[in-house]
Amino acid sequence: MAVVEELIRIENNETLSFGNYKLSAKSKLDNFEFGGDLYKVKTFQEITKLERNGMFVYESVPGTTVKQLHVADSGIEFSVEGPEDAQITLELEEQAEYHVSVGGVSVGNMKTNLGGKLSLSVELSEDAPVAVQIEKA
Repeated sequence: MAVVEELIRIENNETLSFGNYKLSAKSKLDNFEFGGDLYKVKTFQEITKLERNGMFVYESVPGTTVKQLHVADSGIEFSVEGPEDAQITLELEEQAEYHVSVGGVSVGNMKTNLGGKLSLSVELSEDAPVAVQIEKA
């Protein structure tokens, strides 16, 4: 899986891909339209962040590349790649419980906080994408 050179793009299956963890300087792209929403991405080696209509969606430390991000009322799924393990934070429904799978393995249920944030660590290595699925329990 390669980085997203254009920072964010729409895939053929109507999902989003974004992020370039190989950049040494912070880069951003604003007002990217997809599905009637406006997206903003900031990405480089240290962090990758995605916002939709000014609201937080995804953040990873260090930076990552995300492919085929699909957000639904029932949860979120994507593949992620990076040069090293990453802490990923997602915004979902406030104080809701979600079933989390990483790399096809269930890591159990997790509950979001008052702000709807859910954080997880993902073991990553370059050129080895890891599937993440988070579904409302």
